Order: sequence, then C-alpha cells, then structure tokens
Amino acid sequence: MTGPRGTGHAARHELTGRARLRSALVPRANQRQILAGALCALLGFAGVTQVQSRDEDSVLESARQSDLVQILDAQSQLADRLEDELAGLESSYDDLLTDGNKQQTALEQARERREALGILAGTLGARGPGVDLVVVDPDRRASAIRILGAIEELRNAGAEVIQVNDVRVVASTYVLDGDDGPEVDGIGLDPPYVLRAIGDAETLATAMGIPGGVIDSFANDGMSATVVPRVEVVVDALRTPSAPEYARPAEAG
Repeated sequence: MTGPRGTGHAARHELTGRARLRSALVPRANQRQILAGALCALLGFAGVTQVQSRDEDSVLESARQSDLVQILDAQSQLADRLEDELAGLESSYDDLLTDGNKQQTALEQARERREALGILAGTLGARGPGVDLVVVDPDRRASAIRILGAIEELRNAGAEVIQVNDVRVVASTYVLDGDDGPEVDGIGLDPPYVLRAIGDAETLATAMGIPGGVIDSFANDGMSATVVPRVEVVVDALRTPSAPEYARPAEAG
C-alpha cells in the first residue's frame, strides 16, 4: 500500500521528468545562431530591395517611348509647380518684410510727430544747446514788458523751447504785471529771473547782446543781465494741455 508521501514523491518525479524532456526538445539559441539569423534577415532585405530595383528598371526598359515622354513631362510639370510655389513663398516673404518696414517707418514717424508736438505744446521736456539769460533784480524793478521783450527776442533769434524760472513758455503764454512783479501765465516770478532757451547758442547769445537790445534794456532799468551759452540746456517745466473752447479740427479736402 502506498501512502500519501509515496504518492507525492512519484508525482514530483513525474513533473521533473516532463520538464527535462520539454527542455531538451526546445531549441536554445546561442550568440552565433542569433548573429546568423540577423545576417540572414539583412541579406533577405537586400535581396528584396534589389529585386524591386530590378523590377523598376525592367519597367522603364520595357516602357514605350510615348510612356517615357509622359513620365518626363509629369516630372517637369511637378518641378515647375514646385518652382512656382517657391517663387510665391519668396514673394510673400518679401511683401511681409516690406509691410513690416512700412509699418515700422509709420510708427517711427508718428512717434517723432508726437514728440515734436509735445515739445511745442510744453507737455514734454526738452534738452539741447542754447543759452541761459540770467537777470538779477534785487530791487524788483523788472516789468512785464521787459520779460516779454526778452522772450520775443529769443523767439526771433530761433529759440525752439523757452522756460522762465519754473514756467514753460508756449504759444498761449502771456506776461502781466502783478502786485509783486511780473507774472507769466498767472504765476508770479521771483528774482533772479532765469530764461532758458534751446537753439543755436551762438545766435541766441549774439541776439541778446546787440547794442540797445535785451541786456542793455535791463541794465537801463537798474538790473544786471548776463547771457551764458551752454552745450546743453534742460527745459523740464511742463504744461497740462487744455482743450480748446471754440476751435475744432478742420476736415481735410
């Protein structure tokens, strides 16, 4: 009588035998076999490619002259279409560059106009060569007519931007006599009066020093006026623009 232990031992022996038999029957690929298989695959691919190439050559060799002409025409037409598309792309690229340059030029011109108008309107600061006209008036003898005369002489001499003390001079600027001395656009001036002007420094200085001109006029009234040419004059007084009450833009044309 065989017990459970004997039965289990026999079953394991049978499984071990089957596993050995299966292992013996299944082929094992070594490195040489793998390399040989890879070479066979490459040779097979090359053979197929060569056959396809020979087939194409044989088709061309067996084709009629009219067929060959059609093939050449088709290739020529394709090349022409590609050249046309390339030319179109190059033309579009050139147009984009031209439009971009035009737009950039327009933006630069608009910025220059805005800056020029801002300087003239007094809403932007300015710097450049010019002069400082300094009037020393310890006894407060200056009158509005003398300050206005100096401003007008500077303008006539080519001054592009003018500032009197801390007041920016613009097209609508006015000068009046106040209780404590001259006022520019309603703002009282305290001596010394400094008129900063941007323009050709030599021309402005010469205009101020003309005999009987601005400097002599201040001296005749008991004041001392000196003109100082400068390589750079900074005009930093700004104005707040106000909307015109009556004027409106005129339509073009």
